[in-house]
Amino acid sequence: MNYLLGVVLCFSLCPGTNAQPAASSGLPRVFLLDAKTLAEEKQRFATAKSTPLSAAIRDAAGRAMKEGPFSVMDKSTIPPSGDKHDYMSQAPYFWPNPKTANGLPYVRRDGERNPEIQKITDHDEMGRMGKASRLLALAYYLTGNEAYAARAAVLLRTWFLDPATRMNPNLNFGQGIPGVTTGRKTGIIDSRGLPEVVDAVGLLAGFKGWTAGDQKGMEKWFEDYLSWLQTSPNGRGEAEAENNHGTFYDVQVADFALFTGKPDLAHSVLKASEKKRIARQVMPDGSQPLESERTRGFSYSVFNLEALMQLADLGEYVGVDLWNFHTSDGRSIRRVLDFLLSFASGDKKWEHQQITEFKPQELVPLLLKAAIKFGNPDYEKAALKIGTSERDPNALLLQAEFHR
Repeated sequence: MNYLLGVVLCFSLCPGTNAQPAASSGLPRVFLLDAKTLAEEKQRFATAKSTPLSAAIRDAAGRAMKEGPFSVMDKSTIPPSGDKHDYMSQAPYFWPNPKTANGLPYVRRDGERNPEIQKITDHDEMGRMGKASRLLALAYYLTGNEAYAARAAVLLRTWFLDPATRMNPNLNFGQGIPGVTTGRKTGIIDSRGLPEVVDAVGLLAGFKGWTAGDQKGMEKWFEDYLSWLQTSPNGRGEAEAENNHGTFYDVQVADFALFTGKPDLAHSVLKASEKKRIARQVMPDGSQPLESERTRGFSYSVFNLEALMQLADLGEYVGVDLWNFHTSDGRSIRRVLDFLLSFASGDKKWEHQQITEFKPQELVPLLLKAAIKFGNPDYEKAALKIGTSERDPNALLLQAEFHR
């Protein structure tokens, strides 16, 4: 997906301030996209021959048509269980030990990705499957072109449903470390993209080629995975993580709970995140010490803010207002955004480590979302200043979407 399309989707299709479950309204049943905005965009697609947004979506969907299908069976490495249907990945920041002849046990070099991880294909393929399936399902919903839906269905059936190619609903062997462990709780961060799949399923609901059996199969897979998240040692351990790992864990549990008809579970997770995530992770000035202390401190701070905003999106479906939640000393999502904006805009210099390139553009999609959520056009202006020139056609498109 190109940068423009990704930003526009985040910007214009994030859940609105009055988001409600869509099952009884004829709207698509999605949770990290806004059903009402999607329906409005679908009408515009039907009446306009071409717009910059429709052109961008068709172009990206055309490329996605050539993606996959992907499967956990593609990897050459056999998981410790002996079952290739089990997902497997290697921890990205661990490298051969220079002090031992065989390189074991691997040692941590935070923020430095070991290219060895590419030898196990599950991580990259699951990410590509999620993005491609949602994009294709979105393109189908907006354009009515069933070829997009048919391809999205192939991707989903191959990864989740076909007995010969499906992934078992667990991450027992996520982010293993050679010489240390075959899998660990932090590997659950690998599945943070699966909420995209949930939205893809919701967008396929009107496609005649998406059967009741397909729908039930996907719901059963996510119900089983949700159970694993809640009951496995890895899942229980990740639930207690106090940094971005814990935040994205909560996003997954809440999202999958909504998808599988467990709104009470989603509510309890999201309500608890007021104290467990925002009040605990955020300082009164908006800093996030457990993220800024990393070797890529700015990037990880933005990363956790993204997860906090996703929790706020999901909270709208169960009456938990995380967008406006704040502690008595000012800890809040907005305080985090303003803190990071001061560095992204150049008003302040980032004093913590950032061993990769400092990219203020990482904050742009979150600024654009905040412009809507907080009704503050200053965030839109800051995003356009950071991300692109105001004379750029892409910026004009974003402005048109915001002011429509």
